[in-house]
Amino acid sequence: MTGGTLDGQVTDALDGAHQSIEYMYDQGWTDGLPVVPATRELVDAFLATTSRPADEVIGRLDHLKREVSVQLAAINAVMAGCRPEYFPVVLAAWDALMAERSTVGGGWQSTSGPAPLIVVNGPVRRRLGFNATGGVFGPGFRANATVARAIGLIVRNALGVVPHVLEQATQGVPGRWAMCIAENEEESPWEPLSVDGGVAAGVDAVSTTLLRASEFVDNRHTDDPEALLGDFADTISRTGSWIFRHASAGVVFCPEHAQMLAAAGMSKAGVRDWLIERCGRSEADLARAGKNHVHGNVRRQSDDGDPGAFHRYFADGAPKNLPIVVAGARNAGISMVVRVFSNWSGISARVEPPRDGATAPAV
Repeated sequence: MTGGTLDGQVTDALDGAHQSIEYMYDQGWTDGLPVVPATRELVDAFLATTSRPADEVIGRLDHLKREVSVQLAAINAVMAGCRPEYFPVVLAAWDALMAERSTVGGGWQSTSGPAPLIVVNGPVRRRLGFNATGGVFGPGFRANATVARAIGLIVRNALGVVPHVLEQATQGVPGRWAMCIAENEEESPWEPLSVDGGVAAGVDAVSTTLLRASEFVDNRHTDDPEALLGDFADTISRTGSWIFRHASAGVVFCPEHAQMLAAAGMSKAGVRDWLIERCGRSEADLARAGKNHVHGNVRRQSDDGDPGAFHRYFADGAPKNLPIVVAGARNAGISMVVRVFSNWSGISARVEPPRDGATAPAV
């Protein structure tokens, strides 16, 4: 590039790439942003990173008569902008999603338009450059951005869940195909999420669930752990998040909050127990929102009942109802409550180790 212009050879190559990108737009294969052309050479490089056969079926939606193969996943991972070495993480994320009850039912087509939250644990975080610290929910890191996007393209192109066609989201969720984070294991005082999901600490693993929303908790001015957790309990218990008898939520603690709680002697299980016990609303609060009566499993309005009765938010204290992660920077007391669509399966998927001899062309 000289003087702000490109030389002829580069221009010709870019013109060809632009035509390929426009072709993929015309086919309806994009999520609204440009995608990388999935050449045979690139797809083969992705397939070379896994021992799984290209035609292995790794997911299906029976009611849509659609299924996903390893090769279809590879094609969409290429299009998302992944590097070949990310592909085992994409496969693990997909495996973890297929363990979720909501994703093999109607979750992808829900009117709430839920987003997958992908949490990466183990040495693969550093090896592949996943962000676990500052701006962990934001942009700027290829591994985080493209692994999440690959899942979205698989859902769109392999399962056929396309907006205004089979997708039925009323408003949708910001960043639906952008929430892939790594856990900040180095600054966490507790065992990683993957341990709750049945995978030993130090092993590469991915955990996933579907989210309806995420809400920040900014609390920087208390050194009382119960006051801090009270702030989380109030946020979690917001009446707008209740549809059914009980609900689920998760917490992504920043290191500052997690370390403060651990310094007070609280384990992750202890934090979960504290919140399970206290999250909820009085019947009077729920009545003001038209949600004080449960008919079947759905919350509705009723003129009967005890205004002082306490309705618990969570069904029980299992990790699947309240997954806890530590991520972000240790520069402020800002954490995130995430609204779990149904509940977490409690199953983490191992990432296949790197294969010897796999080659990766430039992407």
